[in-house]
Amino acid sequence: MPVNSPTPTDGPAEQRRKGPVLLRRTAVEPSTTDQRLLDSRGPTDWLHADPWRVMRIQSEFVEGFGALAQIGPAISIFGSARTASHTREYEQAEALARGLVDSGFAVITGGGPGIMEAANKGACEAGGVSVGLGIELPFEQGLNQWVDIGVNFRYFFARKTMFVKYAQGFVVFPGGYGTLDELFEALTLVQTRKVTVFPVVLVGEDFWRPLVEWMRTTLAGTGRINEQDLELFTVVDNPEDALAVIKEADQERRTIHHNGHVFGGN
Repeated sequence: MPVNSPTPTDGPAEQRRKGPVLLRRTAVEPSTTDQRLLDSRGPTDWLHADPWRVMRIQSEFVEGFGALAQIGPAISIFGSARTASHTREYEQAEALARGLVDSGFAVITGGGPGIMEAANKGACEAGGVSVGLGIELPFEQGLNQWVDIGVNFRYFFARKTMFVKYAQGFVVFPGGYGTLDELFEALTLVQTRKVTVFPVVLVGEDFWRPLVEWMRTTLAGTGRINEQDLELFTVVDNPEDALAVIKEADQERRTIHHNGHVFGGN
């Protein structure tokens, strides 16, 4: 080892603290965070460093919690952004949202077009709380015009938390990867009892039947899930039946709460 190489026994080493982090020797940065913040001429790479991302993530949770904390009981509705406005699925989502508002629920969607727009439209026109949780994407999408309370997120996981934390259930219309992602995430939370008394309703029997059959024969049939796990969701074919499932679960939740039992959830 070269004679001049710094070692822990060479005496006091140069050091600097960054909050709870201690830096010594070659780990000491040539400038402070304050200096880089106040020096507009300096490099901006630090804006993309992990510690700064933590602050951005924190701010997304704070903004989301602040915006949604007082919306009351809510149901999250998912489905394809590609659903056209003249389709039966669009009309069903719109009708379901109106029924949910009439039953005392706010409606939460991803804030985009298609099924999301239909649900926000139904909730808005019914005089209810219409929430849209947008996400930054490579292509511009934006919140639809029927969103009354909108929050845009950079990070998917912060957005996902809001869908679950402020909802008493999920209703899932036919959709693609994003819709299936939300569906199976919800089923995982219910299966692992991270949330309880949390109905998951799939609307559209023709669309969902092949998936459910695959889950029955391949997943349950080979022991990947238990047979009882197929009871964690309900498949219906119209908004009236979907609303009935939601209301029944809400009554069960109220009964549990009234009896003083602890129940999981949001």
